[in-house]
Amino acid sequence: MIGVVAALAAALAWTTASSLWRSLSDQGSALQLNTLKNGLATLLFVPVLALLPWQDNAAAIGWLVLSGGVGIAAGDSFYLAALRRLGTRRTLTLEALGPVLASLGSVVLMREQLNAGAWLGALLVAGAVVLVADSDGPLHRDRQGLVFGLLAVVCGLTGAFLARQVLISSELTPLQTAAVRLLGGWLALLPLLRARGSRLDGRSGSGLRILLATALGTNVGIVLQQLVFQTMPVGPGVTLMSTAPVMALVAGPFEGDPIQLRGVLAAMLAVAGVACSA
Repeated sequence: MIGVVAALAAALAWTTASSLWRSLSDQGSALQLNTLKNGLATLLFVPVLALLPWQDNAAAIGWLVLSGGVGIAAGDSFYLAALRRLGTRRTLTLEALGPVLASLGSVVLMREQLNAGAWLGALLVAGAVVLVADSDGPLHRDRQGLVFGLLAVVCGLTGAFLARQVLISSELTPLQTAAVRLLGGWLALLPLLRARGSRLDGRSGSGLRILLATALGTNVGIVLQQLVFQTMPVGPGVTLMSTAPVMALVAGPFEGDPIQLRGVLAAMLAVAGVACSA
């Protein structure tokens, strides 16, 4: 029961955080917002970093920093850029590609065999992506958003793969690896931010929204995710945490994205596809 509640709470936290970041998209670039997000999240994990056995895990930490650069610096920047163009619901639907692409990648890279459920899941998620792509919005923004959303998924999976290798081969805990990855992502963004300028809009009330979005989407989300993996099987856990596109249907009307049959169908296909793949 604890795992189920944690999984649904994680999905709700990510949905809420995504909606908050979407509302902040006019106050800075995706690069600026991502740098601020990672900086704040890293500060919240300072106690974890302070107790980290750095010297005994130098190689593992190096790979985690690289993982953070790819998965968090690049991946989250693409994700925030997609949010600006596609909105919360459609971007989270694209994120359902992650588990499916991970399964397909295991076939190509590790020569693993997938069962019929995994292939069915891939087809269902592909259908959800088609529905997301077939939108009535401005075509150029949709195309940019789709590209950014897909790049976010690819970068996120690459970073996760690198982090998983460290988890398997070292004694670092999931919380420690998450903290180092956030630090790596933040450090990777700083030179780019300085080159392009770092001034945010800073409108009234934006500070609280930024802090809340960071805490919910990064720190709280990670803790709940780890609790899910500790208390229930991976398959059902991943499925429940992937219900974010369904939850995002509620946020759509507040972003000028009214609930339509196409959107509901895309969200349901995405969740069903992840369930089959898991």
